[in-house]
Amino acid sequence: MEKWGADLYGQPCRGCGFDWELSPAEAVAVVRAMPEAYAKRLADASGQERHPDLAWTSAAYVSHVTDNLRTWAERLAGGYLAGVSDVPGYDPDLLAQARHYNEIALAGALWSLRWAVEAWAEAVESALASGVVLQHATRGAQRAEDVARNNAHDAHHHLWDVERILAAR
Repeated sequence: MEKWGADLYGQPCRGCGFDWELSPAEAVAVVRAMPEAYAKRLADASGQERHPDLAWTSAAYVSHVTDNLRTWAERLAGGYLAGVSDVPGYDPDLLAQARHYNEIALAGALWSLRWAVEAWAEAVESALASGVVLQHATRGAQRAEDVARNNAHDAHHHLWDVERILAAR
């Protein structure tokens, strides 16, 4: 089994300080706050800022968070709407390449993040109420609450990456 969550990143996350012990409702609140948090942090940015240790631009990180939330929202919705629980992994770097993350306009990325967060929150809340458990190809059983925490961490961690990028300017 692939290590994930606190087993991979530490408790709290060694990089961004994320506390994995938050409740599913708190995880949803963290994600719901992300569009405003990213917009605020990136208010004076072009979206093309880079950090020497990171492959993506600041706008690319917004696009990654958006795609990650969309992907997991679809997977959870498949679980509670159709009973489909088997889900594959995906390579975020290949998705970034296919979507040309580093060329996406920051305003468009922030707009897209708002839509993704709304769909994700709806899917997570429905999956939690339905007791959805997904069977991930490499991580094994992923309960809706695990997905909520993992996705909240992803969004929080990449906001930290954006802050690192902006600090390096």
